[in-house]
Amino acid sequence: MMNAAALLQTSVSELQLLKRGKVRDVYAVDNEHLLIVATDRISAFDCILPTAIPRKGEVLTSLSKFWFKKLADIVPNHLVTTDLEQMPETVQRAENLKGRSMLVRKADVFPVECVVRGYLVGSGWRDYLRTGKVCGRKLPENLIESAELSEPIFTPSTKAEEGHDENISEGQVRGLLGADTANNLREISLRLYNEARDYARRRGIIIADTKFEFGRDENGDIILVDEVLTPDSSRFWPAESYRPGQSQPSFDKQFVRDYLETLEWDKQPPAPPLPSEIASATTAKYLEAYRLLTGKEL
Repeated sequence: MMNAAALLQTSVSELQLLKRGKVRDVYAVDNEHLLIVATDRISAFDCILPTAIPRKGEVLTSLSKFWFKKLADIVPNHLVTTDLEQMPETVQRAENLKGRSMLVRKADVFPVECVVRGYLVGSGWRDYLRTGKVCGRKLPENLIESAELSEPIFTPSTKAEEGHDENISEGQVRGLLGADTANNLREISLRLYNEARDYARRRGIIIADTKFEFGRDENGDIILVDEVLTPDSSRFWPAESYRPGQSQPSFDKQFVRDYLETLEWDKQPPAPPLPSEIASATTAKYLEAYRLLTGKEL
C-alpha cells in the first residue's frame, strides 16, 4: 500500500516551470496546455512542512480525475488526461510524474476561490461565535459547532499567493467579475457541492465544505480548473462518527493541524518536521478517503 519514496519537488528540464505552489508544480507544455504535478508536499497554517506525505499527490490527482468525470454534466473542466503515455514526449521523458500529473487546457482563471459550506466549522464557526454571521451572512441563533446548515452557503474568498485567503462578499465578487459571471459561479458552485455531498454521504463521507476554482477557456466558456473535492480542498468527515457540538475526526489534513497544535510552534516559517507515524497515518487517511469515494483501492 505504501510507497517508501515521497516527492517533495519536481524537475522537468524540458519544460518551463511557471509556478511552484504549496503542493503543485505547474509547467508550460505548449500554447494550449499546462502540466500540473501534485507533489507530496503538505502545508498547514500557510507554511509548507519539510516532511512529505507519501502518495498524497497520487490521491489528489486520482480523486480530481474521478470528480471531473462525475461532475462534467454540470460544468466542463480543464482536464485532458492523467495518463502519462498520452502526454507529449517531453513530459514522458521526465522522472517521478506517473500517477500524479494532469495535462490540462489553459484557462483564464478567475481571481476568486468559490467556497461552499454545508456545515458550521473552521473559520466559519469562529466567525459565527464572534458575529453570528459567516462571511457576512446572518445565521440562526444558538447553532453549535459542526452543525449542518439548513442549506449550503456560498462564501467566496480572494486567492492569496502567500498567506491567508481573505473572505469577500458576493457584492465584491460582482464588482470583480460582473454580476452575470458572479451569479453563474455561485450557481455552479452550489450545484457541484450538492451533487458531490449527496453522493459522498451515500459512500460514508460528509463533505463539510470545499472550494472550487474556475476560469474561462479559449472560447470564453466557464470551466472548472485546479483540483476538485480532494482532502486538500475540502473537509471530509466519516459519516458514521459525526456528532454535532464538537470538532470531528477527518480524512483531510486537519489531522496534521491537530498534531501541530500540540507543539510550541508560533506558526511562522520554518515549520517543524512531522514524525514518521503522523506522516504514515496521514497517508492512510488520504487513501481511505479515495477508497470510500471511488470504491477502489489506489
